[in-house]
Amino acid sequence: MENKEYNIDKMSIEEVTEKINELYKKSKEECGLTEEEKDLQQKLRKRYIDNVKRNFKAQLDSIKKK
Repeated sequence: MENKEYNIDKMSIEEVTEKINELYKKSKEECGLTEEEKDLQQKLRKRYIDNVKRNFKAQLDSIKKK
């Protein structure tokens, strides 16, 4: 992986998902991930899960009782 700085907060959720998948595939290869890549993978996963939680909460908050 090239030495590239990622601003995770500014990435779209599609970009986050794509990078998570890329790192997952690399982790299954013989060379695996560097410590820097493992750290990035964890941060990306956290960003993804936080997004899912936020969207789920917004859906629940929009439900009205009849």
